[in-house]
Amino acid sequence: MAQPAGPPAGYPSHNGAGQQPYSNGPVQNQLMHSPDSQGYSPSVPGSYSHQTPAKVPPRPSLGQYNYSGSQNVSQLNSFEGPGQTLNRPPLAPFSGSPVQQTGPAPQVLLPPLQNSAAISSAGSFPPGATPPVLSNWQYSQAPTSQPLGFQTSHLAHVTGTGSPQPPSSLSGNTNPPGSYQYAASPGGPPLQNSYMKPGSVPPPVTQPLTPLHPPARPPLGPPPVSGPPLIRPSTMTAGPPNTQPLINSTASREGDATSAASDGAAVQNSYDALEGGGLTATPHPPAPPNVKMNRNVGYSYPALPPGYQNTSAPGAPGMQASALQYPDGSKHFHQPALGTNHLSASMGALNLQQEGLRPVNLLQERNILPTTLLKAPVPNLHEDIQKLNCNPELFRCTLTNIPQTQALLNKAKLPLGLLLHPFKDLSQLPVVTSSTIVRCRSCRTYINPFVSFLDQRRWKCNLCYRVNDVPEEFMYNPVTRVYGEPHKRPEVQNATIEFMAPSEYMLRPPQPPVYLFVFDVSHNAVETGYLNTVCQTLLDNLDLLPGNTRTKIGFITFDSTIHFYSLQEGLSQPQMLIVSDIEDVFIPMPENLLVNLNENKELIQDLLKALPQMFTKSLETQSALGPALQAAFKLMSPTGGRISVFQTQLPSVGMGALKSREEPNQRATAKDIHLTPSTDFYKKLALDCSGQQVAVDLFLLSGQYSDLASLGCISRYSAGSVYYYQSYHHKHNPVQVEKLQKELKRYLTRKIGFEAVMRIRCTKGLSIHTFHGNFFVRSTDLLSLPNVNPDAGYAVQMSVEESLTDMQVVSFQSALLYTSSKGERRIRVHTMCLPVVTTLSDVYLGADVQAITGLLANMAVDRSVSATLSDARDALVNAVIDSLAAYRSAVLSVQQPGLTAPSSLRLFPLYVLALLKQKAFQTGTSTRLDERIFTMCQVKNQPLVYLMLMTHPSLYRVDNLTDEGALNINDRTIPQPPLLQLSVEKLSRDGAYLMDAGSVMFLWIGKNCGQSFISQVLGVPNYGSIPQNMTHLPELDTAESTRTIAFISWLREQRPFFPILYIIKDDSPLKSSFLQNMIEDRTESALSYYEFLLHIQQQVNK
Repeated sequence: MAQPAGPPAGYPSHNGAGQQPYSNGPVQNQLMHSPDSQGYSPSVPGSYSHQTPAKVPPRPSLGQYNYSGSQNVSQLNSFEGPGQTLNRPPLAPFSGSPVQQTGPAPQVLLPPLQNSAAISSAGSFPPGATPPVLSNWQYSQAPTSQPLGFQTSHLAHVTGTGSPQPPSSLSGNTNPPGSYQYAASPGGPPLQNSYMKPGSVPPPVTQPLTPLHPPARPPLGPPPVSGPPLIRPSTMTAGPPNTQPLINSTASREGDATSAASDGAAVQNSYDALEGGGLTATPHPPAPPNVKMNRNVGYSYPALPPGYQNTSAPGAPGMQASALQYPDGSKHFHQPALGTNHLSASMGALNLQQEGLRPVNLLQERNILPTTLLKAPVPNLHEDIQKLNCNPELFRCTLTNIPQTQALLNKAKLPLGLLLHPFKDLSQLPVVTSSTIVRCRSCRTYINPFVSFLDQRRWKCNLCYRVNDVPEEFMYNPVTRVYGEPHKRPEVQNATIEFMAPSEYMLRPPQPPVYLFVFDVSHNAVETGYLNTVCQTLLDNLDLLPGNTRTKIGFITFDSTIHFYSLQEGLSQPQMLIVSDIEDVFIPMPENLLVNLNENKELIQDLLKALPQMFTKSLETQSALGPALQAAFKLMSPTGGRISVFQTQLPSVGMGALKSREEPNQRATAKDIHLTPSTDFYKKLALDCSGQQVAVDLFLLSGQYSDLASLGCISRYSAGSVYYYQSYHHKHNPVQVEKLQKELKRYLTRKIGFEAVMRIRCTKGLSIHTFHGNFFVRSTDLLSLPNVNPDAGYAVQMSVEESLTDMQVVSFQSALLYTSSKGERRIRVHTMCLPVVTTLSDVYLGADVQAITGLLANMAVDRSVSATLSDARDALVNAVIDSLAAYRSAVLSVQQPGLTAPSSLRLFPLYVLALLKQKAFQTGTSTRLDERIFTMCQVKNQPLVYLMLMTHPSLYRVDNLTDEGALNINDRTIPQPPLLQLSVEKLSRDGAYLMDAGSVMFLWIGKNCGQSFISQVLGVPNYGSIPQNMTHLPELDTAESTRTIAFISWLREQRPFFPILYIIKDDSPLKSSFLQNMIEDRTESALSYYEFLLHIQQQVNK
């Protein structure tokens, strides 16, 4: 069904652009955004009236308000009761027509990111709307019953491991007159108003569901319950039926939260128009599919004559590319193509290639771990292109040689995917302020170093190959102040760049930074003493919170009731307002609860000083976390911002109350561990938060089981973070106090982006189908990030949808549109270029073993949740077996005894064994359930470099540090000891060894360690004098002390979290934790590395 060409008349413009009336979509929360209390008034840009519906309070008693629940006011956030769930309703057969929003939308102002399903704050949906069941994790395997009144999603029914796509439509046209919505991303379903030729791209109903690794032998794990995956005919592969592919890569299980699709209705989202095609442009349909395009990518480099490549290009429809005339008479230079076939000799890379493919017998070559940290492989590109490529710390692919076809990828049995760290703190970041941001008119790719300039006036997109005009203002280079050299502008010289976005990229005035802190003050919370640490750290860093003169701050505390704090100007002290009606939460005096930080700093400081003492005599043991979060959401909805919630126990009263599900004796039985949430309350609330640009960060400080599997949803789906301090207590566990202080300081002062969206694009022929991380997937490939922080990582899985014939390179681009804490709208763009290869040996040559391990870890978390932990473990082992068996049978010309791997994958079995021993996936009774869930959260949200350190720790000998090969940083000398293998046989009783496991460090002192190290580094006379619970090194005036402290400090500075240092001896209780990280040795529940290799060899040789 075609979308209407324009909006219904009579709707006011809410985007701040265009005079023609149009609407942003259905109202989400009529009470929050009624005409009387509109959050954003376009008539007064930048004004944020903070009005929230409030009940009229009864006559106050002195200094304290106590609200009972007698008033009858409609409930803003009454979520569906038990039995009504937000999980996906049963899928009906695809009817051919997309789900349409029915009924007129109320005429009200809306914040951005509207949803055609119109998530109301009550968690229910208007009649006729489809629930936005967009999940990032799927927890229920059985289809849930369809809630009454919900309209069925018209999606193709997918059995087995399929992941359905939403209908390719947007409800309503969100663009101003004269602007057009373009295809969102190559590989995704075309949008209804994308101005494509009918039939030029078939609208996909489901993603191609080819298995990533059809196994060549029976799997180790049990056969799946569901049927074989659906396979689109164009990507059909020969081979045995897929009984247990590696962690179902091309598509997650039905409704899996990381699924590409939005799990339900098409999402109305005005940000999609901005990032995906909101710039005014003339519609041009793409070239007909039968026109053969020359897909060589070229570019004029400074080292070459300043000319332009004259390649044939797809012209406008009906015009032959060769017939294009250049009236300006520009002189053209032919430029060599930039693919691997031409480059090996110029790079002198033959030795490198041979090294990457050198067969390694893993059973014989035991010392395969390099002595320095493993670096990402360098793509086999021309050096001029490679020096412009994106830093692998920001953007990394599992295969640096992209297979030309899906069949070749399937044969390699390796996953194809990207790992991103898009908002990483950077010391150098080119920022461009320009009225024109040059983007492809068809696919909306940002101009980048890997486009081709056909002449001075035209450039060819490196993702969809469309020829675009160079805007007049782009002809001038502000850096060199030269006209006529567009290929030398910073946008075309930097793979990572940030644009200051013009007003077209805004749906509303940039929001102010708003920070709301929600504290658990029950008896259990007060007992831990965390409030002292948190309030003092906040006081110390109040002036360092990112923001400007508009920064707002507020506080809520809760036990079995909810306490608000009025910080109104003119008050001599903060005023506490208590709401005891937790079944029908409301906001008293909403205008004074979130206040300007600069104007009310004294009151805020008074409150932070008083809070730790206010509840010391409390005997209230109940925890109403759910109602407190509902209140926080209502308070934040008009503006958006960040909620930081501190919780110390299982929520016990009100909405979202939970019961303990952990049986300590059953921790080992994989079937009984509860990795799925026990309620959808926190997920539904997170989706409401996401729709209003609110993110929730959870700090869990608990010694008891707190059901992080359920609580974590509030952060996962709102793009927040989870912090977990197990057994936090200011007296009994003092090392946790320092950890909380350091990490909270980083959290409070680090950069933050508000109301962000991110889209990843890739060259035509490649498609993205699954996302991993903390976010909410909107409109198939747009990630909603109410907050984005520099410590978050993301991963995506990809497939080769169409053969990449005639292409020598492909490109990937991520674009992150966000509002800075200073109120600037910015776009950070990263672009990566990789070569295309046609042989299996080249695919193995370019394998990035760390990126492969990181992506597999993300996929294994999903498999643990959607199936079982043992399924995930089997699938990880099968990944190693399949890839090494494929290498042995298809690449090795001479079959050799032993277990042979290409040099590029020599660490693959070791890293997978390390994953199997990590807390997320290990078996045995030693791992608490919350600890396991937290590690899974870290796997999904950590950038690759930290994930690898947690998975495979680094071991150094530190009793003989020298300045040889040391780094010199800011007048500090940092020793660089070699890495050691993680095995007890590498330890000597005469030495001292530092193990860096990412979030924790161990300094193990051997029994016969030299006296000089003990006295000059530890500051004690002898081995016996080393205290049992030593966690700090004294700063002594000795060279040994200076070197050791410098090395440990340098390691700590490189990460956003604070690892506690435990100094341990042979008789220390923590020795078992130290030995647990010795990956190559046998543990109670896992094989040694050598035994694991023998097992792999046995399976490969079957």
